[in-house]
Amino acid sequence: MTGPARRHIRGSTQDAGKVAGKAADKDMAGTGARDEGHGGAGPQDDRLWSIGEMAAELGLTTRAIRFYEAKGLIAPERRGAARCYTRRDRVRMQLILRGKNLGFTLEDIKEYLELYDADPAHLAQLKLLAAKVDAHIEDLERKRTDIDRTLGELAEIRAQVEMQLATKTGDT
Repeated sequence: MTGPARRHIRGSTQDAGKVAGKAADKDMAGTGARDEGHGGAGPQDDRLWSIGEMAAELGLTTRAIRFYEAKGLIAPERRGAARCYTRRDRVRMQLILRGKNLGFTLEDIKEYLELYDADPAHLAQLKLLAAKVDAHIEDLERKRTDIDRTLGELAEIRAQVEMQLATKTGDT
């Protein structure tokens, strides 16, 4: 990609992860989502990223970005054969990554993103997010209980093994 469509990345990949997390934190809660066309226009609104730039900034591979595109989670503009990612695509990618880090399925994330476009007041989006978060918390608490139980059993087995080793090595 050359000419005005090509832009340079600001910040490092490590910084981009922090920025992505902070922007997505606000957006996943519905308090800061400002996709292109949904909020104040600023000087950065017309910025475009190539797939390589987007991948580097978000700490992903270009293949991962194409995967999300194939799943219908993002839809970059095309300039010939080149993909051009807008601010809106970037925010959506941040939301996708944040959702994945929190353990949500791609279907959950897609449903959340579709509600953002369909509901300008974001009421349905917030209700869906609250329900999904509650269900996820319950699931994680169940898993924590299972893990605690398993750790207890393993500690008992370890203690029994150590006792057997002590008696066997004491016999020789």
